[in-house]
Amino acid sequence: MPMASAHSSHHPHGSDMQEGCMVACGPYSGKGECKRSACKANFGVNNLFCSHESEDLIESLSELEMVDHLANTEINSQRIAAVENCFGASGQPLALPGRVLLGEGILTKECRKKPKPRIFFLFNDILVYGSIVINKRKYNSQHIIPLEDVTLETLPDTLQMKNRWMIKTSKKSFVVSAASLTERKEWISHLEECIRHLLTKTGRQPSTEHAAPWIPDKATDICMRCTQTKFSTLTRRHHCRKCGFVVCADCSRQRFLMPRLSPKPLRVCNLCYRQLLAEKKKEAEADLRQTEPICSAIQGYEPSSGDDSDKSDDDKADQWPPDTEFYTSQVSWSSFHS
Repeated sequence: MPMASAHSSHHPHGSDMQEGCMVACGPYSGKGECKRSACKANFGVNNLFCSHESEDLIESLSELEMVDHLANTEINSQRIAAVENCFGASGQPLALPGRVLLGEGILTKECRKKPKPRIFFLFNDILVYGSIVINKRKYNSQHIIPLEDVTLETLPDTLQMKNRWMIKTSKKSFVVSAASLTERKEWISHLEECIRHLLTKTGRQPSTEHAAPWIPDKATDICMRCTQTKFSTLTRRHHCRKCGFVVCADCSRQRFLMPRLSPKPLRVCNLCYRQLLAEKKKEAEADLRQTEPICSAIQGYEPSSGDDSDKSDDDKADQWPPDTEFYTSQVSWSSFHS
């Protein structure tokens, strides 16, 4: 898919922007046209900004140097303010010192009920997306994802969706698709570049704990655990928050506290519940083994039997066990990532 030209008559926010097209953000007039008619730069993802400085300077700048060049410019501030205005009062403030808006585009997000178009904005430290309300100029349901918490996974095509990849974070993982293979490559390339830069800057390691993507409702007509219950208008579908499978009520009656996902206990399927309990038990036993040598070294120390406790086992706080990913892209339901 061709990139939107700097001399295009369409604003990057405009209604004629094609799905999947990522438009890089640089100095332009209110109608998306370059302020200098002599400029030959594009608003494609490979050109982060339209510069009227010397060609030698442009060629010498790396992508990260371009980000630094734009960080404190008026046009970058205007671009971020425009995005804030599109989300209105329902959105969070996005302007921060050093934050640069790199590009935007429309991607198809695989949601629980059906795939839906979403507007995405790539900054040098966050990824912002939301629902499109009016002519791609008014957005709501803003979501902000710190890029240092993101890892990406390329996925195979399905009959319904092409050019797919998964955006994985510790709190939420989901699948998006671009309008072309080129668009997918460009999105992934720029996301990965920003992530690498942030991790290098902060000294953090790439995230290894990811929330499971939800299997779309239409992927199955029966419970993915018992394989007996058939879903209908009266028999609702539920999702396990640990593995993301579509399950019936009988197979997901348990709740488990997973602090990285929510401060409240979340619905999990029976299989994941047993796995989580087993992991929790192992963690408690490991903690006990570490405590015993310390206690034995203290003269006169006698461990309590626990009979004097006024709290039941049910009142003890759940502890998040080491994450063991149940859901992987190799399982039989891999084509139904959500």
